[in-house]
Amino acid sequence: MNAADYQSFADAWEGRATIRTRPRRVLENDDKLIYPLSRQPLVLSDTFLRECPEQRDFALVQTLYKFINDVVIFETEIVDKTARSIAKNRFAVAFPFACRYDAMTVVIDEDYHALVAMDFMQQTVAMTGITPIELPDEIELSRAIPAAVALAPEHLRSAVELICVAIAENTVTGDVAAFAKDDTVKQSIKGLMADHLLDEGRHSGFWARLVRIYWHTAGEEDRQCIAQILPVFISHYLTNDIQKSFDIRLIESLQVSDTARHALKSEVSGLAFPINRHHPLVANIVRFFHSSSLLESPCVQTALSDYLA
Repeated sequence: MNAADYQSFADAWEGRATIRTRPRRVLENDDKLIYPLSRQPLVLSDTFLRECPEQRDFALVQTLYKFINDVVIFETEIVDKTARSIAKNRFAVAFPFACRYDAMTVVIDEDYHALVAMDFMQQTVAMTGITPIELPDEIELSRAIPAAVALAPEHLRSAVELICVAIAENTVTGDVAAFAKDDTVKQSIKGLMADHLLDEGRHSGFWARLVRIYWHTAGEEDRQCIAQILPVFISHYLTNDIQKSFDIRLIESLQVSDTARHALKSEVSGLAFPINRHHPLVANIVRFFHSSSLLESPCVQTALSDYLA
């Protein structure tokens, strides 16, 4: 795709962006779950079910708080930073005005998503009386993007940042879609995810198109350099160190015996997915590499061979 071929989604944003079209989501006081069981395997562990099943809702509420905290960090510190830089024409990779206009709509959307997430946290605290335990001040991308950018020569650092953010935006869209379909969860939470998904579907395509535009202009030597960095980014992105630390803090806050606490920590330590083609997020990542055209390059195919079926 050439920059001249770019078609703005301004009309779609005017008509369908959730900041313009959605009413406030209000948390229901019903018997549905506040967070999917499948997304917090701690509460499904043998020790938890045996020792403290009555603390399930506490654990799920705390996990929702972490999810909300992650959303706020991702939207305001990761995506906002890159999109705002592009919108204000301060990004090292130049894009035409139509791209920059759309980038500003992404900034508005993402900051609105963070606002709605914070509203939901306030509603949950008020309804449940459960206050958050200490929440992480970073997410995996907070480490993965700087680690990848640091490997790039100066003239490629913005390009690497762009590709990393694009990978993340495309990955999270699939993740949110699964969340939005879970019928065990409160309707307001599902609605929140569906609203988010409506915007993220537009965003994921936007980022993929920007990467296509950049990749079309990149020389072979630059492509090969970036290809070598991609597996490093993915390996950092797919770690679960921050999640594991949170789960340990969550276990510390449970009302259980020391023996049960030790057993829970042992079970949590074995919950990580292997960082290879079988990781549940890799399919989304590979789909992005197809849609952005990166996977048409032999150097990218070689660099990502461990993740390709």
